[in-house]
Amino acid sequence: MNPHDPRHPWSRLACAARRFTDDRETNAPYGFSTRIAAMAFTNEISVSSLLERFALRAVGLASLLAILSVVANYSSLSKPVASEEQMPSDDPVTILLGE
Repeated sequence: MNPHDPRHPWSRLACAARRFTDDRETNAPYGFSTRIAAMAFTNEISVSSLLERFALRAVGLASLLAILSVVANYSSLSKPVASEEQMPSDDPVTILLGE
């Protein structure tokens, strides 16, 4: 199958595509750009979805809970860190070897 053969379907299709001319008007309708610019600058408040409302409330609630947990545990967070000698070793290998 030679694709350059004039009887080949691809050659016929390519030849038909070369002969086709599109005479349709390609300009936007009158006032289209003005209408789009006006819609972009309107201060219209869009109606938010139910999911969006709950998501914003959930973010606020999660932030509040995070702040409350830091406040509740501030006393344990503000203590100085014990050195290695004072910290108990929970390493199973150290316990088994008796070091």
